[in-house]
Amino acid sequence: MKKSNKYIGLMSGVALSLALGACGPQESGEGSSGGEAAEEQDRELIVWEDIEKADGIRDAVAQFEEENDVTITIVEKPYAQQIEDLRLDGPGGTGPDVLTMAGDQIGTAVIEGLVKEVAVEEDVQSIYTDAAMQSQMVDGKVYGLPKAVESTILYYNKDLITEEELPATLEEWYEYSKETATGDQFGFLALFDQIYYAQSVMSGYGGYIFGQDADGNYDPTDVGLNNEGSIEGANYIQKFYDEGLFPAGIIGEQGINVLESLFTEGKAAAIISGPWNVDPFTDAGVNFGMAKLPELDNGENMSSFIGVKSYNVSAYSENAELAEELLVFLANEENSRTRFEETQEVPAVEALANDPVVAESEVAQAVAEQSIFAELTPNIPSMNEVWTPADSALQTIATGKAEPEDALNQAVETIEGQIEATHGGN
Repeated sequence: MKKSNKYIGLMSGVALSLALGACGPQESGEGSSGGEAAEEQDRELIVWEDIEKADGIRDAVAQFEEENDVTITIVEKPYAQQIEDLRLDGPGGTGPDVLTMAGDQIGTAVIEGLVKEVAVEEDVQSIYTDAAMQSQMVDGKVYGLPKAVESTILYYNKDLITEEELPATLEEWYEYSKETATGDQFGFLALFDQIYYAQSVMSGYGGYIFGQDADGNYDPTDVGLNNEGSIEGANYIQKFYDEGLFPAGIIGEQGINVLESLFTEGKAAAIISGPWNVDPFTDAGVNFGMAKLPELDNGENMSSFIGVKSYNVSAYSENAELAEELLVFLANEENSRTRFEETQEVPAVEALANDPVVAESEVAQAVAEQSIFAELTPNIPSMNEVWTPADSALQTIATGKAEPEDALNQAVETIEGQIEATHGGN
């Protein structure tokens, strides 16, 4: 993915920046036909929030209920799963009015007609960082508001390595790992068999997922995963596996569990992960610190994907106008600040950059520093065809079953074929 100027100034904002109760809002209970019952029914909304994140919006929801004479039910669901659930529940009237989405799902959701365009004024849009707001737009139209941003960062165990000792480059981490890896103890670890993480190296050498035009629009016919930079990055990644610096257990589906276990058990000095692990690592009693990702030997910093979580209005909502009001309210500056205090998810509101609550957060600072070098995850439907072939190629590289150039060429051939077959090249 080529960086466009649109995303270079991310730092100023990005960084600092119970079960479904009954029926959906359209369904009526027995004896609810009639004016008064229908009016009562019309003042109900369902919000799908991320797992263990409902506390971040409970006060805001209660205030909105009181001020708007509405009853709101909060349902917690894994946010990456909510679009799939909407496909099933929306047509039956049991889906949400407002849901949580990942920014890279927006394009697919729009094409499938799952989310509504929202009439959000420019003064509302302007409170968010450019990149975060851009993630909610398709063909110049707005389909949601960003509530949180995230990026991979470096976690390090302060009992194994101090802040002053932290290697500044990936090559220095490679040398550190050669000195410290014993088979049971490791230096630096990363899930480089997955494109989500490996792209941070490949992009630093000039690789990209999709090319972009001058306006930042992605070109799905220009896949850069096997260009010279991507291959150079993959070759660099390969040596961590070839020399046994990464254990075999962190390859494949269970890799993330092994990686996190090694870190929580004090068997890895540093790993690449994201803000989602702050609470688990804290609960595990790890004495950890956080920092941006290291530099590469070409002087470029490792890149990363900026992930954006958003609130969006379901296309199946029969209370869309009220749902849109709730969306704007939940994502405003005050409620974004409160949500950060409860969840530690970095807000997308630019004005919160200098807010002490955010500015003094170590995780927000780490995301801030890394965000300078980060890129939006492509939000076009063709991105759905990238993940599996790219991951498969990287796993063959990690296990020594294929050389980087051959593996990436095969992956791109598969990706291009799937894009043509599924999206007609769009």
